[in-house]
Amino acid sequence: QVQLVESGGGSVQAGGSLRLSCARSGYFYSGTCMGWFRQAPGKEREFVSTIDSRRNTWYADSVKGRFTISQDNAKITLYLQMNSLKPEDAAMYSCAARVSPDGLCSTNVAAYTYWGQGTQVTVSS
Repeated sequence: QVQLVESGGGSVQAGGSLRLSCARSGYFYSGTCMGWFRQAPGKEREFVSTIDSRRNTWYADSVKGRFTISQDNAKITLYLQMNSLKPEDAAMYSCAARVSPDGLCSTNVAAYTYWGQGTQVTVSS
């Protein structure tokens, strides 16, 4: 059974850093694309970053240059290093897996098959 479990959220002051982790278990197709999404209260879930099986990465404009997505060599754990955090980054962050034969990533929430439960990030000004 596929499972994604996030950790690493917390409360930081603006300008601080956090590193989120997402541990995955179960069978994953080799072409799986992994992504991070976030949802703030009263807002829709939005794309943050994604990485494909060849470690190509994409970022939302709002986090480009501040956040870095990565995976360990075994592709068991997905990370999101978040630096220079801003109050507007506060949200529930979730990791997701897109399983498709073409191995292509997407910024579309609906394109992702599996989701973790999320980890809360709070940023105070």
